[in-house]
Amino acid sequence: MTKKPATAIADLPAPYEPTLAEQGAIKAIVKAQHNQPPRIKVQMKDGAVVLSIDHPDKNIGQAMLMQSMGTSNSDFLIGLLGQLGNVGSKGKETSQEGLSFMLAMVQGIQPRDQVEAMLASQMAATHNAVMTFARRLNHVDNIQQQDSAERAFNKLARTFAAQVEALKRYRSSGDQTMRVEHVTVNEGGQAIVGNVTGIGRGGSGNSGSTP
Repeated sequence: MTKKPATAIADLPAPYEPTLAEQGAIKAIVKAQHNQPPRIKVQMKDGAVVLSIDHPDKNIGQAMLMQSMGTSNSDFLIGLLGQLGNVGSKGKETSQEGLSFMLAMVQGIQPRDQVEAMLASQMAATHNAVMTFARRLNHVDNIQQQDSAERAFNKLARTFAAQVEALKRYRSSGDQTMRVEHVTVNEGGQAIVGNVTGIGRGGSGNSGSTP
């Protein structure tokens, strides 16, 4: 019996060398994951769904989770997690995958308070429904099913767009625009009022003026 020659080391493929762009992407993802809040474990005990924080120190884990949801109220956090689990799961029982996905969508919006957390949760729920009817629209058997799925899909898609706009308006409601004007009195007593924009030290900025 003849033995097959051993594979020479030179014939082995060289390990892949990531490009600079790939290295930067890996570093950014690792850093982002390091700063992420802990996950929620979903377990069944005595026929009931039990949620627990996946962190060595439960108090620290809860604080990080609450911060990611824009709240300092533990009752609000527990209630919202239960709602996200119910909406994200396909069956009657909360699933790990469903809750994790819903929670990731809400945290990705980075809510700053409980109102934003609730709106972000509704956006996540609407997105789930949009994708459900998008799938149905692609698997219709007749015109009636197509019309029904299309109407629901369009309504939900418009609702999601309205929710995005509502979040944008809510976040910008506290912003204030300050208008600074200067008054210059020339010889002859004529006053010129103009908007001051970017006046630097030792120079004058652009200003629109009206007589």
